[in-house]
Amino acid sequence: MLSLRGMKRTTYIKKIKEMWQVMPAVALLGPRQVGKTTLARQLCGELPDFDYDSNYFDLDDPVDRSRLSNPKLALERLHGLVVIDEVQRKKDFFPVLRVLLDRPDNQMTLLILGSASRDLIQQSSETLAGRLGFIEVSPFSLEEFSAESVDLPTMWLGGGYPRSFLTDSPDRSFLWLQEYCRSFLERDIPLLGLKVPADTLGKFWQMLAHYHANTLNSSELGRSMGVADTTIKRYLDILTGTFMVRQLLPFHANIAKRQAKKPKIYFRDTGVLHHLLGVKNHSTLQRSPKLGASWEGFALEQVIQLCNASSDKCYFWGVHQQAELDLLVEKDGGFQAFEFKYTDKPKTTRSMQLALAELPIERIHVVTPHRKTYDLSDGIQVTNLVDLMSKLTKPNA
Repeated sequence: MLSLRGMKRTTYIKKIKEMWQVMPAVALLGPRQVGKTTLARQLCGELPDFDYDSNYFDLDDPVDRSRLSNPKLALERLHGLVVIDEVQRKKDFFPVLRVLLDRPDNQMTLLILGSASRDLIQQSSETLAGRLGFIEVSPFSLEEFSAESVDLPTMWLGGGYPRSFLTDSPDRSFLWLQEYCRSFLERDIPLLGLKVPADTLGKFWQMLAHYHANTLNSSELGRSMGVADTTIKRYLDILTGTFMVRQLLPFHANIAKRQAKKPKIYFRDTGVLHHLLGVKNHSTLQRSPKLGASWEGFALEQVIQLCNASSDKCYFWGVHQQAELDLLVEKDGGFQAFEFKYTDKPKTTRSMQLALAELPIERIHVVTPHRKTYDLSDGIQVTNLVDLMSKLTKPNA
């Protein structure tokens, strides 16, 4: 079985090196256990002169936190690559980093790793603006595998977190996800300074799983939990800011129709989704009433990764009681359109026809789990994730 250390994430290493060409500091942001530390160590291993003892700081380590108790003194004499892991543990030294990076004789290149979005690490965007580039690290996705080596069923069922994906059985994957979710609620949330009881957020998280691939009814969920709509929004923002959930915003076309206004909710990792739904293996997944929604979320996340699209360039489109399109990705000055169907015989729908007529798109890709690509009708093509790998990763695809 492939080990975590054996998975060299060359796509991300390339992105980091390209970002360093224009920024003196790069932040790798993503959920815990997604492989940021392994990625950083792989990158350091490519630098023969890198000094781990002096230039690598892991803020989960009490010794390294003590070393950075006076950050200016600890960092000002260092040169070359400096890595600061779990930066959300010590957000107060971002102003010091700005001073060090702005020195005329600065010889330091900075790589910082964090387990929260830039919105939750507010100091970075305020004090390091123009000096810090952001790269979001996601669980394993299709773009990191060849078409021949990718194991789609395993990735869909257990998700892409390395320690879940690389287990040798669905039972062990489910057990790891169980412990991961518990640790996220009991350890990670408090470390971010977010004061929400673990049981309360856990209940919300589990209830939210039933809204996956749908718009969230905050009032309904608030009544179920006995809290206000504003509290529901706060809980949702926490899960969004820690990369657990994606809020897909609606696209508003210039048409005289009542269009969707609320975001749709997707779990970023289907392993986490399946754990919260109690789906332990492929057999229970096939019997689950959430099968179609699960496929939609899995395929949507993979397509977004393949398109290398930021969250603010991804939308869904909906016209009240008339039509809906699952995903619009803004790319290269235009839009790519996708529908996700768990079927081997998709059909042209009125929604697809209306989307082609009303939106600035030329083609809709209907993504199914079956290994076939063919034209369904003019402007509508049935395809699959493996074929999209080669199409969407080509320049100007």
